[in-house]
Amino acid sequence: MKLDIETHLTFTLDQPTDVLLQIEAAHIPEQEILSCSLDHSAGEHFARVPANDMIGERTWMRAKGEVSIDYRASVEPCRDLSPVPSLDPLPTHLLPGEVVPYLFDSRYCQADRFQAFVDAEFGDSQGGQRVEAIREWLTRKFAYVPGASGPHTTALDSFVERRGVCRDYAHVTIAMARASMIPARYVSLYGPDVDPQDFHAVAEVFLASDDGEGGEWQPVDATGMVEAAEMVKIGVGRDAADVSFLTSFGQLNLRDKTVSVTRG
Repeated sequence: MKLDIETHLTFTLDQPTDVLLQIEAAHIPEQEILSCSLDHSAGEHFARVPANDMIGERTWMRAKGEVSIDYRASVEPCRDLSPVPSLDPLPTHLLPGEVVPYLFDSRYCQADRFQAFVDAEFGDSQGGQRVEAIREWLTRKFAYVPGASGPHTTALDSFVERRGVCRDYAHVTIAMARASMIPARYVSLYGPDVDPQDFHAVAEVFLASDDGEGGEWQPVDATGMVEAAEMVKIGVGRDAADVSFLTSFGQLNLRDKTVSVTRG
């Protein structure tokens, strides 16, 4: 199924400022970019650089005054994934080197603080069954409340409050998975049924492939808003700090942000 994406950003910068942007759908095998365009009014510098794990690109900008960004794309997801609960864990000593960092704590995901909880709550499960149990627990126990969290909210904060947005659901999923010795990472993406429409976030966990040949990343959306078959991936990271759609290295005033994702 084709998804049509339109994203608009307008922000102002009082002085020449470096800005890092990541809003474009990634050119990766699991999704075909049928068409795309990025129009901007950037000032003195505009350049693309590879993003984390070579999934997607970031864009460096340096500008002053009002900046307008318009991104349009038509994308066809084409991923073929196995049901998560059916997958075994991959023994830690067999993990590829590039996956190992996703076992560790990160800025927003304090996995070590969740170890006692996951052992007590999910101790009779492992691998994909453990991940599914975590997802179901979040779905039952958390409330999706726009505005309930902010840029400094961690997985532990969300766990205590039992509420948040997609970012928070992803962070708690990641922290609990890592506490279970399952590598997990944060994924920024577009999805057609996100409500309210915006950039979306899910977790990805690394589990053994069903063919017994190594492992693969599997998406987990505890909000239930986006099916894996309709996810358009932007980028990945340890947590939200690595995949922000807009990072400013100076004062920035975001004046307008709209995201539209429709089925074509």
